[in-house]
Amino acid sequence: MLLDDFHTLSGFGATPGGGVDRQAATVPDGQQRAWLHGWLSDHGFDVRYDAVGNQFGLATLVPGAPYVLTGSHLDSQPLGGRYDGAYGVLASAHAAHRVVEHWAATGESPRYNLAVVNWFNEEGSRFKPSMMGSAVFTGKLPLDTALATTDRAGTPVEGALREIGTIGDYPGPDVAAYAEIHIEQGRELENSGATIGIVDSTWAARKYRIVVHGEQSHTGSTAMADRHDALYGAALVIVALRELAAQHGLHTSVSELDVEPNSPVVVAREVRLHADLRAPDEAALDAAAKQLTGTIAGLGERASVTIDQVLTHSWGVAPFPPAGVELARRAADTLGLPYRTMPTLAGHDSVHLKDIAPAIMLFVPSVEGISHNEREFTQDADVSAGADLLTEVLTRLTAGELQS
Repeated sequence: MLLDDFHTLSGFGATPGGGVDRQAATVPDGQQRAWLHGWLSDHGFDVRYDAVGNQFGLATLVPGAPYVLTGSHLDSQPLGGRYDGAYGVLASAHAAHRVVEHWAATGESPRYNLAVVNWFNEEGSRFKPSMMGSAVFTGKLPLDTALATTDRAGTPVEGALREIGTIGDYPGPDVAAYAEIHIEQGRELENSGATIGIVDSTWAARKYRIVVHGEQSHTGSTAMADRHDALYGAALVIVALRELAAQHGLHTSVSELDVEPNSPVVVAREVRLHADLRAPDEAALDAAAKQLTGTIAGLGERASVTIDQVLTHSWGVAPFPPAGVELARRAADTLGLPYRTMPTLAGHDSVHLKDIAPAIMLFVPSVEGISHNEREFTQDADVSAGADLLTEVLTRLTAGELQS
């Protein structure tokens, strides 16, 4: 049933290359949200939306009690994979339904209610920053700021959400605990032969908006000495960022580039780029960031341009609650699932949620570590095993085991 539903979900925004393209608050995103709304309603959940478009399916088992929250995100990258985020939402929906049925069958009362969540705009591809919905929910991003954020076409978040009809006034549940399952997006699990990753910490990240200001001129007639080529300046920045990775043991990327006027016969007057630095050691990351700032000043002089650098988004190295890690280990042992304890290199909504409630983050393997790519794939057996583990974890969480 889970695999059949996953096949159905993968049809929304499907691409010829076998992936999906359903960026936040686009038509395909609205279609999949409507499908999830129907699925949750059909399985007895009360579906609500908050003011930034987070989608909740509520199962009230103990009136007045807080909720164990479980979920991930349905939005994707452009030409992204079928599993990233979507697997976590669907596995959460199925696991939550199983847990509701478990408590009904036993006749016992759990300690907490249960809710499924589809966070808005986790990917950050259409609207920045990433993990927007969970940032608003946890108070890390003002609602007004999020709603006024625009995409490249100038469409604000609020208008886009109203267009697909998934914005509401539900304040969100009182959260007792949070659990999220996700594909690893790396190859550590596959290489080790483990079925499950239990996340015990995050890597740190710094994200920057870098703008290179030059002067528009003719590509043919302008003397080389007279050029203020913003694209040349941007190229130097890109190389410098890659060199930082080797020098400091980081992961670095330039993942977005806008060139003005982007004409074949015009020297670029401005280039806007997004830089991403990540590391398991905050001291190394701080040293690299300091070096980058100094390097950029010299590169601007070298290319006869000016370069602005603004930090837009960051998080530090932080542990997930040890009690939650231990609960997940016990659950995996109960099911006989081989696991590894590991950090998450990527950002996930759980990174925000762990700061307001006990949070558990689980991984299943990604074949060849491929992600944010149409070839993203996870074996059906791992898809099912992850949902089984999440069911066991949610049963324990709703019983209050983490608070015992």
